[in-house]
Amino acid sequence: MSAIPRYLRVAVPSPLYRHFDYLPAEHTDITRLQPGVRVRIPFGRRDVIGVLLETAAHTEIAAAKLKRARRVLDDTPVLGEDMLWLARWAADYYRHPLGEVVQALLPAPLRQGKAAELPDPCSWRPTAAGIAADLAALARAPKQAALLQALRQHPAGSDAAALEAAGVTRGAALRALVKRGWAERTPPAAALAGAVTIAAASVPLNAAQRAAADTIHAALATFQAFLLEGITGSGKTEVYLDVIAASVQHGRQALVLVPEIGLTPQLITRFCARFQHVALFHSGLSDNQRLATWLAARDGRAPVVVGTRSAVFVPLKNPGLIVVDEEHDASFKQQEGLRYSARDLAVVRAQRHAIPIVLGSATPSLESLHNVRQRRYTRLNLPERAGSARHPSLRLLDIRSRPLDEGLSDLLLDAVHRHLAGGGQVLLFLNRRGYAPTLMCHHCGQVVQCRRCDARMTLHGDRRLLCHHCGAERSPPAHCEQCGSADFGAYGQGTQRIEAALTRHFPDAGVVRIDRDSTRRKHSMEKLFAGVRLGRHRILVGTQMLAKGHDFPAVTLVGILDADQGLFGTDFRASERMAQLIIQVAGRAGRADRPGEVLIQTHHPQHPLLTHLVGEGYGSFAALLLAERRDTGLPPFAAMALLRAEATGAAAPRVFLEAARTRLAPHCGKQVQLLGPVPAPMERRAGRHRAQLVLLAAQRSLLQRALAAALPELDALKEARRVRWSLDVDPAETH
Repeated sequence: MSAIPRYLRVAVPSPLYRHFDYLPAEHTDITRLQPGVRVRIPFGRRDVIGVLLETAAHTEIAAAKLKRARRVLDDTPVLGEDMLWLARWAADYYRHPLGEVVQALLPAPLRQGKAAELPDPCSWRPTAAGIAADLAALARAPKQAALLQALRQHPAGSDAAALEAAGVTRGAALRALVKRGWAERTPPAAALAGAVTIAAASVPLNAAQRAAADTIHAALATFQAFLLEGITGSGKTEVYLDVIAASVQHGRQALVLVPEIGLTPQLITRFCARFQHVALFHSGLSDNQRLATWLAARDGRAPVVVGTRSAVFVPLKNPGLIVVDEEHDASFKQQEGLRYSARDLAVVRAQRHAIPIVLGSATPSLESLHNVRQRRYTRLNLPERAGSARHPSLRLLDIRSRPLDEGLSDLLLDAVHRHLAGGGQVLLFLNRRGYAPTLMCHHCGQVVQCRRCDARMTLHGDRRLLCHHCGAERSPPAHCEQCGSADFGAYGQGTQRIEAALTRHFPDAGVVRIDRDSTRRKHSMEKLFAGVRLGRHRILVGTQMLAKGHDFPAVTLVGILDADQGLFGTDFRASERMAQLIIQVAGRAGRADRPGEVLIQTHHPQHPLLTHLVGEGYGSFAALLLAERRDTGLPPFAAMALLRAEATGAAAPRVFLEAARTRLAPHCGKQVQLLGPVPAPMERRAGRHRAQLVLLAAQRSLLQRALAAALPELDALKEARRVRWSLDVDPAETH
């Protein structure tokens, strides 16, 4: 007979690599408690919310020293067995405290101890007709247009507070939208559990799409990882929709991960037009909106969940399919706290649930391509653009010794003239916002630096200097700190400067800039894109916000103003990221029936990476990089971890990492390389000095074994108290 449980084993939100034992709260029947319920417990001098991992009959702590839990907050688990398993797996793999991992799985209200339920306030949502409606029809009804735009952002429903926060009016505008059949009252949450309405596909799948979809259909009841590689415009989204519809029709749920919700509004619109109930989960929603999606997904009331990185932790009652769109995107990697990869955790979840996962991209990561070669993933190819659209032509523009007007060559300006005259739209890409990246003294050459980072300050058009690394801001100096001169010059180009130059050259074209500065206000991006689709803006200039997830049918010319930024990066992934960005941006051209042209300005037209990418395409380019990675023993042919340390003083990070290396070395032996410690490529950031130590192993198991053995020793180092340190397993960036 098993021993009677007497103690609670709780995951506590703390940086300590352990769980904590407690006595049950007074008048609690411990035999009825299930793992996954939340418990209010005393921890130090405060009360915190922990999650019960298990009940135990024995403890290694003297019973007299154990504290008693205050109360159990839930009758049934908020985290089921599968999600607790995922938390343990992530804690073990990423070497992160389990209590903090468990907290990451919970929406903010549940972390705060609030009830795991939501009232059903009166709210409104767009109908399928409202989602598909052309905003041009509301050109004379701006209040209705603004309201419809706001409703489209929250297809699951927006209450009065959310609409007021968006700055839109209701009243007559809402009544008018309801009369048109473009808006409706959101049904109560309980009603969502009924039959799911799925609209018919807007266009039939072509042969390649059909073959890919049928292959995934055949695996709907088993785990299999598919890499859906399709050039931009090949119709990957239609394949997603088709296989999701099949899964939902079988009563299963689908989880769709996208890089950034703000960058993929058209994808969201298409999902909402196809499925009656699409639940969103991203940082742009309120805490209660995220909780509503979380609960609906957990209880099986949300057939389709679309979200960003953190949505990988949304529980599903009846999981059937996972899709990761733009699987190569670096934003799927969390860079603070629990440094997890949402893409990789999605694969782990799919394997646990025994369901298929689809990883889609026009420019797959080298890791995914390597998994295809190792036969861990099945590759599905969409080689042609959907419909009558053709591949755009790519050409390098040699701008050495040519006149440049704010970074625009005469060759590129001539091409812009030509495409505008032909009725097309033009997209110009520069991944550098602001007016100019350098403010320099004409007299002595001193560059205005950030006082907190080893970085130059960027001049913005409203006469302010901003550090894009730490956010520090100040006015331009009146006099040079080096020589006292007041003669300063702005050097280099940013999107603001390019916008001004284009407006001067093409005053009637309606130039619009799309970057983080111009889209800060809520719904500003949607309004700018609406102007593009209506033809009010014929020239778009912007950063990587334009590179993915957008379909501009009238864009016939794409100009990449500076292709050289990624050629000489310090990160070993720099060339891979450069190629992905160029191909993604190039894919915005010629997506309708008119041919597209892509012009790439460079001072290095004979650079082997650029010429290979343009001449042979991304697939051949990626194969070349994979060969280089294999020869140099870098990921994906090796497992990597990065131990970082930072402090206000310059010496402490190096001292800690030297001590850490000494402790790590016996556990690493000859099978795990220790490289460093060395200063970080940007040694000083936000006023803190940074250094790093790289661990590299031919096999992942060897790296994990060394980390598991050494981490407790690192945590106990006296040098660890003088720094802020972190471990990043499978780092996406090494700078």
